[in-house]
Amino acid sequence: MKRLLIAVIAAATLWAAYWGVGAFGVKSAFTRWFDDRRSAGWVAETSDLSVAGFPNRFDTTMTDLILADPASGWAWEAPFFQIFALSYRPNHVIAVWPEKQLIATPLAKYEVSSARMQASIVTEGTDLALARSNLAADTLQITGPSGDGTNMTALRVGLLREGESNRYRFALTADDLTPARAFRALVDQEGTLPRTLSAFSADITMGFDAPWDRHALEQARPQPTALGVKLVEAKWGELELALAGDLEINAEGWANGKLTVKARNWREIVEMSVAAGVLRKGLAETLTGGLQMVAGMSGNPNTLDLPLTFYGETLYFGPIPLGPAPNFGLR
Repeated sequence: MKRLLIAVIAAATLWAAYWGVGAFGVKSAFTRWFDDRRSAGWVAETSDLSVAGFPNRFDTTMTDLILADPASGWAWEAPFFQIFALSYRPNHVIAVWPEKQLIATPLAKYEVSSARMQASIVTEGTDLALARSNLAADTLQITGPSGDGTNMTALRVGLLREGESNRYRFALTADDLTPARAFRALVDQEGTLPRTLSAFSADITMGFDAPWDRHALEQARPQPTALGVKLVEAKWGELELALAGDLEINAEGWANGKLTVKARNWREIVEMSVAAGVLRKGLAETLTGGLQMVAGMSGNPNTLDLPLTFYGETLYFGPIPLGPAPNFGLR
């Protein structure tokens, strides 16, 4: 009995020592990371960085967090951010965001609020290459500079790396997506559309020139090399829009390939694009004239099934040039 007691005490002492060394290592690693970001010209601040969770977890809490990369124009502020990891499984973490946070992009600042936002993240190797991740957010609201918010009751996002390649499958579903009031008033002036979309989802695969690991944040973002769209779908009242197809993307960020567009009640979608400033009125009139002919030939004048063709810096819808194509390069 005495020997058993000694063995138990010795094991507990060793485990406590292991946890203490591990907690010190976790805190030191985050501290060095913040120091390195500041040395690289970032704003990287936190008022407190603590590690708790003895005996089975390393629970890291960062308080009053501010991260900003002047080179890219992106920034993030949060009153706290937590990362939970089992002490015997440090490559699988749970990330927890606060109810309110601020995200700044090169174009605008957005306040993000939610009843709950958590993610499960699994990494591989010493470079912490992303293997898979699942994010869940409930009662999510994204508010822009005007103070008007886009809402959804739930957002689910999944990301999976395909083997050891640099290809990642991305799936997204937003429930009860409610566009901002100002946007609805702009594109639906007669108020005929319902308040929420009945469907908004995406299932795509993207290839990159490098893996998404810690270097992607510390040094340079991996650049897209391919985009495969299994299905992107949106349904808003009687309006339906779906995309599918494949694109190859060159080193300059320009794509070549086709996405098949299926649109129901496409005239209203064109009118909405004009109201939202996506299409110029003159181009929309030309586009509508050409599409009427194509839709009529298909047998259903209210439905379109046409390729959206990316050819370098030019974008075509069917045979009609739309103008400059989007560039897929990441800053």
